[in-house]
Amino acid sequence: MESIQIMDDFIKLGQVIKLAGLVESGVQAKDVITSGQVKVNGTVQLQRGKKIVVGDIVEYDGHKFSVCSR
Repeated sequence: MESIQIMDDFIKLGQVIKLAGLVESGVQAKDVITSGQVKVNGTVQLQRGKKIVVGDIVEYDGHKFSVCSR
């Protein structure tokens, strides 16, 4: 499993999949999230503004990564 490091207390779901390089733009992030292709902690998440915190696990397109702090 890959990991993504964040500097703040949280990051929004759309931002984290963009930071991970899984999508190229915010518009693409919105599309894949609202179409039900992204899971957070094993549950489909439809809100791109969902706050992702350290310890959360995000899955999309065969990629699975955990969020950790710097």
